[in-house]
Amino acid sequence: MRELLLAAFQAGLSAVDPMAIVPSHMPAPPRGHALVVGGGKAAGAMACAVEDHWPNAAPLAGLVVTRYQHSLPTRCIEVIEASHPLPDSRGAEAATRMLDQVRRLTPDDLLLVLLSGGGSSLLALPAEGIALKELRAVTKALLACGAPIQDINTVRKHLTRLSGGQLAAHCQAPIRALIISDVVGDDPTDIASGPCAPDPSSYADALAILAHYAIIPPPAVSAHLQRGLRREILDTPKPGDAVFEKVENRVIGSARQLLSAAEAYLHERGITVVNLGENVGESRELAQAHARLIRDRLQSMPRPFALLSGGETTVIVRNPAGRGGRNTEYLLALGLALKGIASVWGLACDTDGIDGTEENAGARWQPDSLARSQGLGLDAQNALAGNNAYAFFQALDDLVITGPTRTNVNDFRLVLIVDQTTIFAAARA
Repeated sequence: MRELLLAAFQAGLSAVDPMAIVPSHMPAPPRGHALVVGGGKAAGAMACAVEDHWPNAAPLAGLVVTRYQHSLPTRCIEVIEASHPLPDSRGAEAATRMLDQVRRLTPDDLLLVLLSGGGSSLLALPAEGIALKELRAVTKALLACGAPIQDINTVRKHLTRLSGGQLAAHCQAPIRALIISDVVGDDPTDIASGPCAPDPSSYADALAILAHYAIIPPPAVSAHLQRGLRREILDTPKPGDAVFEKVENRVIGSARQLLSAAEAYLHERGITVVNLGENVGESRELAQAHARLIRDRLQSMPRPFALLSGGETTVIVRNPAGRGGRNTEYLLALGLALKGIASVWGLACDTDGIDGTEENAGARWQPDSLARSQGLGLDAQNALAGNNAYAFFQALDDLVITGPTRTNVNDFRLVLIVDQTTIFAAARA
């Protein structure tokens, strides 16, 4: 059953592998020069896919930014590694170079932009008057309070120079943006903070979000947002702006593809699947909701059955010293909520291979997880209360470690309710 969980996850990942999904969306070479730029956890793999399928006779150059340890060898597109989820100087310096290259393009050229989840941090070039450490402080505060990605991005769009359509505004050439979505709804304005997409939000929205979460930003950040509110500086390009007439934002990978492939894999093995699609919310609260759904359907659903979901949860950090990510937190909360139900197996992983800031993609749950933890002297409730799910699953040797997957369509959650017959059947398959 452990192998079945991992195989279903891998089937989903294969469906959103940049090497498989980029080629069919490649543009034709322009009369002039082709420049590739971009950022995200999948940017390195996307750049490789572009190089592998670009006509040999056509010139190609570019620069993309990906997370540390997520790059791949390339020939003509430079790949820079930088920090995520908090931006660093390497990402900011690469974004500066990128902006300079984009400004040199002419209408005869082509800008191919490769975007995926994580691009907001990796391409974070602070606005004039804001220091990188101040941008990091605001980002860290938003992450710690469990703000959804749309709120975080609204603030970042008004504190940085490439996001919220600003990259497109600096380009005279036609633009095609190939996007692997890590947000629910797949709206290009929310993915990597939408460097080539119209931004419907405003400086007022950014200020309102900070006030809602009771975040007091550094003085330079507050001053910048107030200048924007008074219209002393330009806002981001809005829907209907002429700059977007030459832009095509094309979403080529999403959680729907991931979940569809995993569902097909499970169906082929005789497992009934309830595909919940993309879910959002706080990790523990979503786990409770899924546990209630399983208990409600426990008698009516044929065994084996699976609950499958994607999307992105958040974690409210109650213990800054705790170790864990949103997937391990969800899985531990789910296991506790389903206590007393026999034959529950589960897996929750981030599709980029990194759950939070640790080296694991997520973790597994199996019917004896609580019993084994008690035998080791672990207290599951205390681990959950202290945001310490990583240490809990580490002690059980149930962390899932994939290394960087070089794609990112957010989370993958699979819960299996089985019986002994199912286990034998899965082994034969």
